[in-house]
Amino acid sequence: MTTAHITRDNAAMIWDSLVALDSDFQVQPQMATFEVSEDGLTYTFALRDGLKWHDGGDVTSADAIASIRRWMERDNGGQMVADRMASLEATDDKTFTLTLTEPFSYTLEAMAKPSGLALFIMPERIANTPADTAITEFVGSGPFVFNEAEFQPGVRVVYDKFEDYVPAPGDRSWFSGGKEVLVDRVEWVTMPDAQTAMNALINGEIDYMEAVPVDLLPLLEGMDGIQTKVLADLGGVAIGRMNFLYPPFDNPQIRRAAMMAMSQQDVLTAWIGNPDYFKVCGAITGCGTPLASETGSETLTSGGDIEGAKALLAEAGYDGTPVVLMQPTDVVTLTAQPIVAAQALRAAGFNVDMQPMDWQTLVTRRANMAPPAEGGWNLFFTNWIVPEVANPLGNVMMGGRGERSWFGWPTDERIETLLSEFGSAPDAEAQKQVAEQIQAHVMENVNYIHLGQYFSPSAWSDKLDGVVSAPFPVFWGVSKSDG
Repeated sequence: MTTAHITRDNAAMIWDSLVALDSDFQVQPQMATFEVSEDGLTYTFALRDGLKWHDGGDVTSADAIASIRRWMERDNGGQMVADRMASLEATDDKTFTLTLTEPFSYTLEAMAKPSGLALFIMPERIANTPADTAITEFVGSGPFVFNEAEFQPGVRVVYDKFEDYVPAPGDRSWFSGGKEVLVDRVEWVTMPDAQTAMNALINGEIDYMEAVPVDLLPLLEGMDGIQTKVLADLGGVAIGRMNFLYPPFDNPQIRRAAMMAMSQQDVLTAWIGNPDYFKVCGAITGCGTPLASETGSETLTSGGDIEGAKALLAEAGYDGTPVVLMQPTDVVTLTAQPIVAAQALRAAGFNVDMQPMDWQTLVTRRANMAPPAEGGWNLFFTNWIVPEVANPLGNVMMGGRGERSWFGWPTDERIETLLSEFGSAPDAEAQKQVAEQIQAHVMENVNYIHLGQYFSPSAWSDKLDGVVSAPFPVFWGVSKSDG
């Protein structure tokens, strides 16, 4: 399994989820309705009528159960639900129950999260693929069918309308409600050069551009036939992730030195430039979210402390072990962060070995647990949409279960205890108090480096109708005119 956004976006086209979050962060029925017993121990799910797989088979409880079990192997929230699971059993082909040993109020929210390691429902034969093995069959029950014959890796992905898709009742809201498809097909075209993509949009060769570099945005703003807007209202966050398995970042003091050298302002200025589209923000949940706290982020938000980082490195006895930093060169939203970070690390005294590569190579290599000198790595940077990190249990970087955790594989009993307390908290105020402790722990232990918040504009042709705000692009409900 991977958390790469390109994989998530692909999955959301092909597969569907049992339950889904709406724009108010509320869990709604999607493939299934649900009931929770008064004691909070039993969750009963009933699949909607008419759900079909793209190959014509019926969606059954066995498919859902196999998918849930596979998801529980890898996702933080899923693992915590599994810790409390007494049984997961089918009542009949359309109904099944999840029974817990103790109440865990986060259960439905974990199942509904749209990103990170989202719970998409697959046919049982596919879901039975071991959780550490990539699937190779793309048969879903979602609104679009993957067109394998026209797939060109790195060039183009084609999705056809699934004629037998049965939309859920209700208006669409983020990833819930009716996913009504209004076009015959959607084509994703890869264009690494932003100017080329903009020219294609202006010339009518493409209809939608997901991320317009802010420095080029004025070229599109006000142009006839083109609309621009930040569709992900909450924006995203940039982060740096270290490998906890090998020196130097197996040493928490050296991790703290690295974070101390970083400056959110420097990273965001080099990457975004226009302050209208970024925010220096020390809250790991993203500023403007209910659990936001900026405890422990002072050096990140005040410009970094190179001299303090030097002192920490000396105190930790850093021996010059190279830091293998993976640098993607082909994704406009990820090219600046490693360059600025490397400069700060070198200024603090780190021996940085920055290795350029394309993003797809990085996504593959970051799963490699080998030592850095044997094909592994020490540090990479990526971005998350805020809904992925707004809740500590939905944030895949929080897991502290060693090799069962997200890339970097930290073993962190303290964070696991805090996450458990968060998931069991009786009310919002209690959750807020635990979230404050999680913020402090992440900053002290440096589970990852939080590098601020950004807001990425999109652009699209006036021929499209129905483009809506969402944390990542969705194409159900979108139509295209011939004008």
